[in-house]
Parts: sequence; structure tokens; C-alpha cells
Amino acid sequence: MDARRLRSKLDKNSELVLGDVRRTVPAFLKRKFAPIGFVSIDLDFYTSTKHALNIFSAKHNQLLPRTFCYFDDVVGGEDDYHCEYVGELLAISEFNQKNKYRKLSKINGLIHKRRIKNFWTEGLYVLHLFQHPEYNTYVKSDIPNQLPLKT
Repeated sequence: MDARRLRSKLDKNSELVLGDVRRTVPAFLKRKFAPIGFVSIDLDFYTSTKHALNIFSAKHNQLLPRTFCYFDDVVGGEDDYHCEYVGELLAISEFNQKNKYRKLSKINGLIHKRRIKNFWTEGLYVLHLFQHPEYNTYVKSDIPNQLPLKT
């Protein structure tokens, strides 16, 4: 990867953070940032995914009540045999066992809600923060009193 070239393409509100997630995630959480609404995990392995999931130890004001997540290694090609006992799926399972009020869950039936069916829907999850102060705020696109996003 040409990090310098990639950084040149980012807008002023974006930053490329490179390094071992075991160190970069805790350092990131100490900074001031807008609430996280989406996380994409493309780390391939159990250990790196386990460390990356520490991003979800953030305070309530650092996360949306439901944070969307994409895990690229829960479904693979014909020669990949992902299961809940290895890789990203094991890290997700352990995260859920460890956290009583924060749970990562698949979006059940998502593939049936899409006009174009594709395998990537299997990798979409939502982090539910059940004790988030705004978790019970109803969010639906046609309802005027949605959860307000603060900028």
C-alpha cells in the first residue's frame, strides 16, 4: 500500500491510522472523535479481530446506540470454512460472552430485504449497546423524532 498516496486522497476529517490494533485501538479511544456509527473489520485472524473489537469498549458518547459492523471473513470462497470456533466468528462469540450489555449480532434476514442478493450481507452485524442512553429512541426513516446526530 502506498500510504502517502492514500493519505493524500483523504478529506480533512479523515485519518489513516496504521499499526498493530493492540496498540492503535486503545490510543484511538483516548482521542476526541465523533460517535462511531460503522466499523469494518478486515483482519482475517482471530487474535487481530479480538484486539480490534476493543474499539467497542468506548464510552456511550463515542458510539451510536446501534453501531453497524462489517466482518469480511465470516463468509469466504469455496475453499474457506469459517465457523464459530475460529477466526472472526470466534472473536465475536467471545466478545458476546464477555459483555453483558453490548452484543454483536447478525442482521437476521438481511439478504431477503435486499433487491440484489449477495453474500456480503452475511458479514453485516450490529453492535447493540443496550445501556446506551439513546438505545430506546425509536429510529425509522419516516418518523420525525429520530435520534438526532450531533455534529
